Amino acid sequence: LDVTIQKQILDLLESLRKKHQMSMLFITHDLALVGEIADQVIVMRHGQIREQGRVKDVLERPQDVYTKALLHCRPQLSKRPMRLPMISDFMQQKGDDYIETHTIDVESLQQRSRGLTGQEEIILDVRDLKKSFYSRKGLFGKQEFQAVKGVSFQLAKGKTLGLVGESGSGKTTIGLLLMRLQAATGGKALFEGQDILAMSEKEFARYQRKIQIIFQNPYASLNPRFTVGQILMEPMQVHHIGANDAERKQMALDLLERVSLPAQAFYRYPHEFSGGQRQRIAIARCLTLKPEVLICDESVSALDVSVQAQVLNLLQDLQDEFGLSYIFISHDLSVVKYISDQIM
Repeated sequence: LDVTIQKQILDLLESLRKKHQMSMLFITHDLALVGEIADQVIVMRHGQIREQGRVKDVLERPQDVYTKALLHCRPQLSKRPMRLPMISDFMQQKGDDYIETHTIDVESLQQRSRGLTGQEEIILDVRDLKKSFYSRKGLFGKQEFQAVKGVSFQLAKGKTLGLVGESGSGKTTIGLLLMRLQAATGGKALFEGQDILAMSEKEFARYQRKIQIIFQNPYASLNPRFTVGQILMEPMQVHHIGANDAERKQMALDLLERVSLPAQAFYRYPHEFSGGQRQRIAIARCLTLKPEVLICDESVSALDVSVQAQVLNLLQDLQDEFGLSYIFISHDLSVVKYISDQIM
């Protein structure tokens, strides 16, 4: 949920708790939420309780290295490191020593905050983008709902544009319009100087592979009847990438390695993987087409903090390696601040 809806739900739960004198067991991976709603907290890992106590004590003065790791993995609005530390980093070290070395100095902050210089090549130029939905009103009338009202922006090559807003603000609709999964009501989207919204289906097919999208829910965006190998090879077959299936298989195996999944994953089905692993498979599927623009639609919001850090680091590495341009859609300001060069 976005922050405003989340606040309403929490207020409702709190009022019901007080009204009916109920006790509440609140299960979550969001530590900020725990600090807001709980009186006491239990931190678990691998089926065991690692730490428990009053919320203020545990969150402000954690004793267990795993609790400290959880608190440091989450992106923070006050800091912007080159890479996010991961749980495995802390667990392999003498916890406090590692945490001290990851205190961010001003020089590192400036190095990570690349921002825009104004000299970048523009890969996507969106002008006055509009989208209206219509519903019936009365017997013959219809009612217009404007989901996107004249949006204009530019995406620089090799950079990340963060797109922030509440649920229903039109963020996802913009992503779907640029992919032509929904038809725009008006406006232009110039990709390499060509308006992709005005193209015929045949013309757009050449550009389709250059713009890809990672959906929010990795449980729903992968075909459960396909093995991971089939999921990765199908786009290559459709767009005639690779000379034959043997070459495509090797490319798929290379991509699995690139997103830190074992080669054996090629023969397994999506239900055999965790949420974070499925999201990496979804990222690998996008990369099979060697895209230039990647639309990340709430692609880490369903993941816990440790897996979220892995996926954000992976996206950062892939951008540095392949020069990808991202439109990063999210309602989490700390995540957007970590990964973006520009925010809308």
